Amino acid sequence: MKVLLVNGSPHQNGCTATALKEIAETLAKQGIDTENFWIGTKPVAGCIGCGSCLKTGKCFIEDKVNEFLEKVPNTDGFVFGTPVHFAATSGMLSSFMDRAFYGRRNLFSNKLGAAVVSCRRGGATAALDEINKYFGISNMPIVSSQYWNMVHGNTPEEVKKDKEGMQTMRTLANNMAWLLKSIEAGRKAGIELPKREEIIATNFIR
Repeated sequence: MKVLLVNGSPHQNGCTATALKEIAETLAKQGIDTENFWIGTKPVAGCIGCGSCLKTGKCFIEDKVNEFLEKVPNTDGFVFGTPVHFAATSGMLSSFMDRAFYGRRNLFSNKLGAAVVSCRRGGATAALDEINKYFGISNMPIVSSQYWNMVHGNTPEEVKKDKEGMQTMRTLANNMAWLLKSIEAGRKAGIELPKREEIIATNFIR
């Protein structure tokens, strides 16, 4: 079982990475493999809705999105982390997730998803809601914790002093490990994944 930790901060070893590291260390204690995936600082273009990825399975823009998509089939759970920018995710992560999730419900379906945000003071719940919507539209069980998945601090050192926030990260990791193991146990016991109806897409124009 493997969890991919996606860092949507421009700072590779900043506050968001500090939260993700706490999750990784806790998952390791539960016997769950993890991999860090930093989006980086190079520009990530937004989705232009061309639809070419629906035919080829990859985006025509060659950047970190395609590198990420290659890892998805062999990943069981995802944690997307971001700093809070104006009560929202980082622009990098927003563009990244738009393109990664577009038209790929079947690729992500039944895999676990969790959002983690880092903020100095406020705006965290709005950013959490933004990320969780990608999971909710993709048939992904959302992993929760004892509090909203957030840490507070202006530096990694301050984040480490957020005792409740760091505990929330550990609880999140333990919950994810438990769910992954439960799904695996169900699979071995012959419990099938939910059967999906063919998607009915309607609009409201009459």
